[in-house]
Amino acid sequence: MVEIKTPEQIAKMRAAGLVVAEIHRRTAEAAVPGATTKDLDDVAAQTLADHGAKPNFLGYGGFPATICTSVNDIVVHGIPDRETVLKSGDVLSIDAGAIVDGWHADAALTVLVGEGHAPELVELSRVTEASLWAGIAAFRKGNRLVDVSKAIESYIRRQPRPASGRYGIVEDYGGHGIGSEMHMDPHLLNYVDRRRGRGPRFVPGFCLAIEPMISLGTPRTHVLADEWTVKTNDGSWASHWEHSVALTEDGPLVLTAPDGGRARLAELGVTAAPDPLA
Repeated sequence: MVEIKTPEQIAKMRAAGLVVAEIHRRTAEAAVPGATTKDLDDVAAQTLADHGAKPNFLGYGGFPATICTSVNDIVVHGIPDRETVLKSGDVLSIDAGAIVDGWHADAALTVLVGEGHAPELVELSRVTEASLWAGIAAFRKGNRLVDVSKAIESYIRRQPRPASGRYGIVEDYGGHGIGSEMHMDPHLLNYVDRRRGRGPRFVPGFCLAIEPMISLGTPRTHVLADEWTVKTNDGSWASHWEHSVALTEDGPLVLTAPDGGRARLAELGVTAAPDPLA
């Protein structure tokens, strides 16, 4: 069952989304060479406390931290710790969430730590983020779930191949519904699988966390012994970008973007919905 939200509920999700955006701003600033991933987790916890919000990652299925910090060949669900010290050239995904008045938001960004990144790593992050926005632009009334999957995959496949030979669209993880819980129906693939059909049709009140994950090699991954950390099978580095998005009568509202998605959507010829908290 897909949970359809009222405008009042979407406004609460927007409040949670703005907290997530602030977590990203603060943790990205703190992601400097010499910082540990636990340092970033502490920044995120303090940000939630400053805004009176609750974490939705901490304790979820036993997850032991406030955010996920995934470095280099870790695709997703990396656990912050004192032993992982960031260095120039690292590629770091910060996945964060928040709960406000019982309503969730969830988003991720990729940070290029310090300097010295190979051009293909810079391009990997750009392609992943741009594919996210292509998916968001396809999240409109009357379209179906597969249209978002197709938009993401099509954007990636149109890009020049990296020196490694290909972009791997991670197979076992994808986006999801979000609202009164962090993970809800439907599951959103970042590529088209015709066996899954076209999926539900979008109507106002539909909310999705859209999150492409791309590697510089294989799309296949494995989970480490901690039962959380997900790595690429071939050791290729990866990027992860995500936004929570609500579909309203006036179009999409990017809940976890500070401007509600106005600027990036305008570049794609899409008008973002008015911000209910503006």
